[in-house]
Amino acid sequence: MPGPIQSLERAAAILRLLAGGERRLGLSDVASSLGLAKGTAHGILRTLQQEGFVEQDPVSGKYQLGAELLRLGNSYLDVHELRARALVWTDDLARSSGEAAYLGVLHQQGVLIVHHVFRPDDSRQVLEVGAMQPLHSTALGKVLAAFDPVAHSEAAEGERAALTARTVTAAADFEAVLDLARARGWAADLEETWDGVASVAAPVYDRRRMPVGAVGITGAVERVCDADGIRSRLVAAVRDCARAVSRDLGAGRF
Repeated sequence: MPGPIQSLERAAAILRLLAGGERRLGLSDVASSLGLAKGTAHGILRTLQQEGFVEQDPVSGKYQLGAELLRLGNSYLDVHELRARALVWTDDLARSSGEAAYLGVLHQQGVLIVHHVFRPDDSRQVLEVGAMQPLHSTALGKVLAAFDPVAHSEAAEGERAALTARTVTAAADFEAVLDLARARGWAADLEETWDGVASVAAPVYDRRRMPVGAVGITGAVERVCDADGIRSRLVAAVRDCARAVSRDLGAGRF
C-alpha cells in the first residue's frame, strides 16, 4: 500500500497552522514552526495561494487562510445540511413576513444564494438560487462580514462599489456598520444595493458556534420599513428564523 505523499502532508500542516495560530503568519513563521526550509515553505504557500486556499496580504506579505478553503470546508453543509435544515423555517419566515426569504453563504468575494422562498403573493418573481450578491451592501453580506473573519477580510479588502447613493463605501464607515451589526445581532440594507428595496438578515451558526450562513428577507421599502427603519416585527421574525436554523444545526440556544 503506498505511503503518504510528503508534499500533501506539508500543505495540510501549513493549513492547520494558519487555522490555529494568529490571523496572519509570515514565511519565516511558517517555516520555523514546521521545521521546513524557507524555499520549501514558500513553494507550498505559493501553490496554495494559486488555488485560493491561502491569501497573502500585499502590504505585510503575511499569509492567512483563503475563502476557497472555507467554501470547500462548508460545501457539504452549505448545499445539503444547511439548506435542508432551513427549508421549513424559511418557508415560515416568508409566510409570516409576507416577503421573500433568502439563505446565503460566503462564496469567493460575495454571497451565494443557496435557497430562496418567493414572497407569498401572486406577483411574478424570479428564482434567485445560485445568484451572487455583494458582501458590502446587502444585509446578508453585512451579516457574513460582521461575524465571519474570512468574509470580513473579503469585504474590507475588496472593492466596495457605490451601487446606489446610499451605499457605504468608506473603510471607517463600513467598519462602523459591521460594529453595529455585531452589537444588534442583525444587519440591514436600506436601499444600499437596489433603489426602493430594503432587507434585513441575521447569522446562522453550526454546532461549533461558527457562522456558516445568513438568512434574511427582502422587499419594497414601504413594506419593510417604518419611520424608525426596519419594522421591529420583521427583525424579530428574521432573528427567530436564524436561531431556529442554528438550533437545528446543533448550535444550541442563543
